[in-house]
Amino acid sequence: MSNIHSYRPATGHGLRHDPLPSILGPRPIGWISTRDAAGNNNLAPYSFFNVFNYRPPLIAFSSVGKKDSVRNAEATGEFVYNLATRALAEKVNHTSLEAAPGVDEFALAGLTPAAAMLVSAPRVAESPVALECRVAQVQQLSAADGSTLDTWMVMGEVVAVHIDRTLLRDGVYDTTFARPILRGGGPADYFEILQRPDQLNSRDI
Repeated sequence: MSNIHSYRPATGHGLRHDPLPSILGPRPIGWISTRDAAGNNNLAPYSFFNVFNYRPPLIAFSSVGKKDSVRNAEATGEFVYNLATRALAEKVNHTSLEAAPGVDEFALAGLTPAAAMLVSAPRVAESPVALECRVAQVQQLSAADGSTLDTWMVMGEVVAVHIDRTLLRDGVYDTTFARPILRGGGPADYFEILQRPDQLNSRDI
């Protein structure tokens, strides 16, 4: 009997949990703040998130269902990424709860909206890092057969960056010291980086 478990996603994985989110992880959490056309703030975490280009810097989040973050970003052309850290984990979790349109998740989670520098959407004052973005594209995703999915990707160009100075060590951003929480899948949903970069050598990569 082969020691390889093989399956086709279209017909099911046959396991307790879908392994793909765990295989392709852990991933950074896209903690996205937006503001609608009426001036209402919105804040929500997305587990499908990453960076896709250096110059100009492009980041993107994907939403299963056209949720408030997507609608607001599409309507205003702006959003802000906020770093989800271990210290803010519970508040990040509070902002994941389903809320009616127009409900301010900043208030629900006891977070402070801070004015951004170049966009109207607020950043999370308690988060040590924020990336202000202008929307580059909003795209409804499709399957390989061309059928459209109820999944939307929002890509933004980073136009301003905010970093707590305590995370800068000799001019270098210290990822480990920031204690970001990362999204996995299955039984182990969240991860934290424990190993410092200076403890990792080329033989480990």
